[in-house]
Amino acid sequence: MPIATPEVYNEMLDRAKAGKFAYPAINVTSSQTLNAALRGFAEAESDGIVQISTGGAEFLGGQYSKDMVTGAVALAEYAHILAEKYPVNIALHTDHCPKDKLDGYVRPLLALSEERVKAGRNPLFQSHMWDGSAETLADNLEIAQELLEQARRANIILEVEITPTGGEEDGVSHEINDSLYTTVDDAIRTVEALGLGEKGRYLLAASFGNVHGVYKPGNVVLRPELLKELNDGVAAKFGKQSPFDFVFHGGSGSSEEEILTALENGVVKMNIDTDTQYAFTRPVAGHMFSHYDGVLKIDGEVGDKKAYDPRTWGKLAEASMAARVVVAAKNLRSAGNKMK
Repeated sequence: MPIATPEVYNEMLDRAKAGKFAYPAINVTSSQTLNAALRGFAEAESDGIVQISTGGAEFLGGQYSKDMVTGAVALAEYAHILAEKYPVNIALHTDHCPKDKLDGYVRPLLALSEERVKAGRNPLFQSHMWDGSAETLADNLEIAQELLEQARRANIILEVEITPTGGEEDGVSHEINDSLYTTVDDAIRTVEALGLGEKGRYLLAASFGNVHGVYKPGNVVLRPELLKELNDGVAAKFGKQSPFDFVFHGGSGSSEEEILTALENGVVKMNIDTDTQYAFTRPVAGHMFSHYDGVLKIDGEVGDKKAYDPRTWGKLAEASMAARVVVAAKNLRSAGNKMK
């Protein structure tokens, strides 16, 4: 199947919300990790989301120029061709983009897709994220209003993060403290600024104790039941039941119970990066340690070309990361739920 059209992506999200499941959103940084993500979704029989962060886009752009837009566009174009060979629907998304990177990343990508739509084509990406969590909520929502209007014109969904997620993600960091919990007032102010769909569809990354990066279960206090409070608080004021499409950030180390509670309360997208990074790298490390005398030319020897050929260890990395994507799809109940 080709990359999801705007109509298919909207249907994907509607199905997830109605069915109380979520799509794994897998960060990719190369054609190899893209292949791994697509393979994992196909093996899980799950539609899914592939996303590129600012750091990932810079890496994709090459270390000579480090151009984020070039990197993101190049992989997106590649994904449009590659995805046709996989029997699942894939949406393309850009992950965390703070204020100082908007002009070098999200705004140019929105403009590119807007031109494509004017020419009768589909947008290059299906959604973009604005991470205003480091700004005041007023400034965050003011920028979100502008971006949402541009996204609407380009048939793109906007993801907004209105309050902080702990830890660090591509240079944006927040302390782990009581500010990591979105309030009903925060949610109401978001609706007052962005509407309930009439101004354009958006995904909401609300905070319920989430932390980016690596942590063991029990080290972070997640309160996914808070999402129900946000939905109920907004519904009471505006009359629309279950108004939000929530995104689960910082999910590494989450318990199965926490994930299921989040799904029951409206999460339709869960970001997965740390766990798939490790899954990709672990077999590479194992290969290097097990075949050190082949990947290195030791004591004047010539090594073993089959051992250091990137295809040898690259296939191991792809298989391992794909398997982790399958686990994510099962945890989020999207496995076996692909659209026909």
